Amino acid sequence: MSWRPQYRSSKFRNVYGKAASREHCFDGVPITKNVHDNHFCAVNARFLAIVTESAGGGSFLVIPLEQTGRIEPNYPKVCGHQGNVLDIKWNPFIDNIIASCSEDTSVRIWEIPDGGLKRNMTEAVLELYGHSRRVGLVEWHPTTNNILFSAGYDYKVLIWNLDIGEPVKMIDCHTDVILCMSFNTDGSLLATTCKDKKLRVVEPRSGKVLQEASCKNHRVNRVVFLGSTKRLLTTGVSRWNTRQIALWDQEDLSMPLIEEEIDGLSGLLFPFYDADTHMLYLAGKGDGNIRYYEIGSEKPYLSYLMEFRSPAPQKGLGVMPKHGLDVSACEVFRFYKLITLKGLIEPISMIVPRRSETYQEDIYPMTPGTEPALTPDEWLSGVNRDPILMSLKEGYKKTSKIFKAPVKEKRSVMVNGIDLLENVPPRTENELLRMFFRQQDEIRRLKDELSQRDIRIRQLQLELKNLRNNPKNN
Repeated sequence: MSWRPQYRSSKFRNVYGKAASREHCFDGVPITKNVHDNHFCAVNARFLAIVTESAGGGSFLVIPLEQTGRIEPNYPKVCGHQGNVLDIKWNPFIDNIIASCSEDTSVRIWEIPDGGLKRNMTEAVLELYGHSRRVGLVEWHPTTNNILFSAGYDYKVLIWNLDIGEPVKMIDCHTDVILCMSFNTDGSLLATTCKDKKLRVVEPRSGKVLQEASCKNHRVNRVVFLGSTKRLLTTGVSRWNTRQIALWDQEDLSMPLIEEEIDGLSGLLFPFYDADTHMLYLAGKGDGNIRYYEIGSEKPYLSYLMEFRSPAPQKGLGVMPKHGLDVSACEVFRFYKLITLKGLIEPISMIVPRRSETYQEDIYPMTPGTEPALTPDEWLSGVNRDPILMSLKEGYKKTSKIFKAPVKEKRSVMVNGIDLLENVPPRTENELLRMFFRQQDEIRRLKDELSQRDIRIRQLQLELKNLRNNPKNN
């Protein structure tokens, strides 16, 4: 019997990546040089936000999508944080609301004017204080309006109800820094990866850990829920320091379903999953390429499709929501690639080649839309509901929803009977070193000022002596 290659039929086997031309990129952007493992980029159907390099605090740019080309050096910024901005995320239900978190321990909510910024924005509509250390991650709940999650270096995840501007729940099951958070489709489960090398599936309202994996052979970095398949995918490092991915059953994390080696490079692997096409994209920090796979329900579960290659390394990637894609070009995914060396943001479209110019219903099923399925009170009371779906056939329609910030005074922040601002955990070695070097810099600055003052005093003394010795010259 002769050997025959196994043929697998797939409508996505010829998907290809197409980088935008230079005039459709965003040029001259001072992208942050911060080494924190985040994307530093967020995009929705109207705006692109990028964390920038700045002195004396943290800032980010917000650019309307149609304003491509070169960005002026004095372009207005959002610059209200006192420390470096570490993460930014757009509200999935209100286009002009964005959340940011920073090294200054705060989370802030900003309202961007419809036409973009005309001057620097320093006043947030809401300032959220509850973490005792810097805040590294923010995530919006996928089905509930005005529910925001934040993860700090105090090892806590706070759940904020923005209707009242207060933390309403706290997840306190981690023993080290939280690296990544991901929700399932209806937001009833939260998966986290942590520096303690554990993968957890948590019920967010109670904070109860439902499943936990201690990853010794596969040190997890990032995790993503694979839609409604009840599976998780993680990226990490093997015991031989090679990059790998692992697939897990969310109800049994004792062993991964599969583990697959990717390569021997050192950059962090970011996973992106498209539930509509069941495609997984893998992009490495510092790489120029983006690999993509198709996820199946049966073994081998993961089928390699192709790879988009580029010589320019990426620092991070923003992802356009489904309703912002160009369906007339059969675009199924769009990245916004941060190229630090060039100060460039380059859109990359993933396209399914089709000859017909009509709407392709098989590659654009009903997808989660811009209407929330739940109010904060409903979700907090225990209700779960699937997202409200929309068709992409009619295209995106701009909504005029308004965010109303609650009026609040600064006071103690009590969650689960604990004052979060008073209950400060011990500082890590790295934080102590940063404090030491910062104090040394401050001491040097004060010494320089004192020496300048001494020189000026001596000059004045000499001038006064000359005046006394030569009164006629006065």
